[in-house]
Amino acid sequence: MSQAASQPKLQKAKRIEAVPPYLFAEIDRKREAARARGVDVIDLGIGDPDRPTPDHIVERLRKEAGNPAWHRYPSYVGAMDFRKAVAEWYRRRFGVELDPAGEVMTLIGSKEGIAHIVWAYVDPGDVALIPDPGYPVYKTHTLLAGGRPHIMPLKAENGFLPDLDAIPADVARRARIMFLNYPNNPTAAVADLAFFERAVAFCREYGILLCHDAAYTENTYDGYVAPSILQVPGAREVAVEFHSLSKPFNMTGWRIGMAVGNRDAIASLGIIKTNTDSGQFTAIQYAGIAALLETPESFLRQMNALYARRRDLVCDALARIGIDVRKPKGAFYVWAPVPAGYTSAGFTEALLDQAGVIVAPGNGYGEHGEGFFRISLTTPDDRLAEAVERIKTKVRL
Repeated sequence: MSQAASQPKLQKAKRIEAVPPYLFAEIDRKREAARARGVDVIDLGIGDPDRPTPDHIVERLRKEAGNPAWHRYPSYVGAMDFRKAVAEWYRRRFGVELDPAGEVMTLIGSKEGIAHIVWAYVDPGDVALIPDPGYPVYKTHTLLAGGRPHIMPLKAENGFLPDLDAIPADVARRARIMFLNYPNNPTAAVADLAFFERAVAFCREYGILLCHDAAYTENTYDGYVAPSILQVPGAREVAVEFHSLSKPFNMTGWRIGMAVGNRDAIASLGIIKTNTDSGQFTAIQYAGIAALLETPESFLRQMNALYARRRDLVCDALARIGIDVRKPKGAFYVWAPVPAGYTSAGFTEALLDQAGVIVAPGNGYGEHGEGFFRISLTTPDDRLAEAVERIKTKVRL
């Protein structure tokens, strides 16, 4: 018998079997496979800003990276100067007062904080209230932690807001955590403060931690200004908000974000993080201070004008080929119905095979995303225009 045949088979944890392939990793795989075949691929799948990080932020990193003090382990919960800057930014932007010592924590991008908060609140068998369609991390980490996702459908007829009244009382009593995300990924829907008030009241009634993923509050259009859930009176009793510098300041690769709000939730998240990671490089946190406090408002206005122009370009072009789309007021995505006769996966495959265009299939964000696809507006105007023209001329609609 050979040595290989005598060795026992490696056994993966059962929790891994419950996790579907990560949507964007699958998109990456398909893109690279198409390029290997010589296809000129236009990738409208991932929301990764195509414009560079502002110069003053880059220069601050260059300066701070040379400081030997930052070459040692950083603070687990984040540099106090960065947390103070977050508190100041929240005061200016939302009128929300935060204690930087106990109500603000630095994250290595908001994604890791969203993932880790689940482990602090969800035991095996506990319920998590998950929006669908939604950012895949909410459900995936609930499953990894042994929790039971209870799906909150986001439907067009309800403005892609969850119907809180439809959540059964017995489910709400067993729920430990709820995720919301507005402006929304993938639907680009927005929420007003009145909806947040209802959500806070619901979570206070049932003792549920309300986690608001606020990554897109600064990407808004047509006069809409996104609120923070912490503007709701009493929200701090049950809510924590996750924010990121990635989208407003074109810093996706920098991996810098923050969790703010409920003091106990921040402390509980800290227990998970201190036993998992060693914090974000302090020099990046000081660059984050420059982003939050030194970026002129004109920069955000220019970026939002750019995304609004691209939104109009895409939506108007889709309308001309018979795909009716509501122009979003937030985020930088277009959430569009697939043409008649297609599924979400079938249409995205047709786009890649026939036109060399990659979009994100709606069902990749959950079963209630079936029948839709998502276009990211983080692609130069000329390539966006070419992508829509290819769809018009090369895809059988």
